[in-house]
Amino acid sequence: MSNILSITDLRKSYAGGFEALKGVSLDIREGEILALLGPNGAGKTTLISTICGIITPTSGTVSVGGHDIQADYRAARQMIGLVPQEINLEPFETVWNTVRFTRGLFGKPRNDALLEQILRKLSLWDKRKNATKELSGGMKRRVLIAKALAHEPRVLFLDEPTAGVDVELRKDMWEIVAELKKGGVTIILTTHYIEEAEAIADRVGVINSGQILLVEDKDALMAQMGKKQLEVELTEAISDIPASLADHDLTLIRDGQALLYTYDTRAERTGITALLNDVAQAGLVLNDVQTRQSSLEDIFVDLVSGERA
Repeated sequence: MSNILSITDLRKSYAGGFEALKGVSLDIREGEILALLGPNGAGKTTLISTICGIITPTSGTVSVGGHDIQADYRAARQMIGLVPQEINLEPFETVWNTVRFTRGLFGKPRNDALLEQILRKLSLWDKRKNATKELSGGMKRRVLIAKALAHEPRVLFLDEPTAGVDVELRKDMWEIVAELKKGGVTIILTTHYIEEAEAIADRVGVINSGQILLVEDKDALMAQMGKKQLEVELTEAISDIPASLADHDLTLIRDGQALLYTYDTRAERTGITALLNDVAQAGLVLNDVQTRQSSLEDIFVDLVSGERA
């Protein structure tokens, strides 16, 4: 799969000396969904704004479909659709005119059939004659997506697209994202809803303090860095972990009704067999045993807190 977006040693510094981007390098594949995760102030929006030409980089290069964002700005920008965090629409303009005007800004010929298709997919067709000020917050966000798609971009940036919207609308929007991917659109999204990244992303990037900590296939990231936990449910609750089990990484949970054992999936031995033998030797009777994988959120928190290299 070829790269549609290439970022090399991208830096952005401000007059006061603050460095928002510190040598970001990243290749994004055509047709993939990349989830960019990071805490507030990590540099997510600065990175997107720089790629989209809203912010001028201090140094480094970015190319979109082979077009440099500075030397060949118009061609690069035409390939990009952006759904920003902030809702900023002309309040007295209709939905239809808002979307049609955006297509015209990119020099695209009139195509009412395409715009109708976009509005129908976003459940906006019945609202096409409404002024944007008459719409709910969720519907306004749908209009932002329609605007971003009006000029048929090949790369779509979604900057916190579901912030402040209800669960039903969030689900609808991810269905739209899945449809766009089927059409070959490359999607880069930032989100605070880590479960969404876990559900729909092909790869996950983690950014913090203006630096990319990692970019990894989601499944590989979970396998390589995720810890597993074994929950051992006991037939009778205990008040303390027996001294004979002190060598195992155990935590007493559920009011003493269960033991939680954490182990590394990458280790040569998990230690589970020894643990279960020692539990039996301690006179504890098992009622049930189950395992669970750590979530992407657990991994993310570990990374940004510096607990992992």
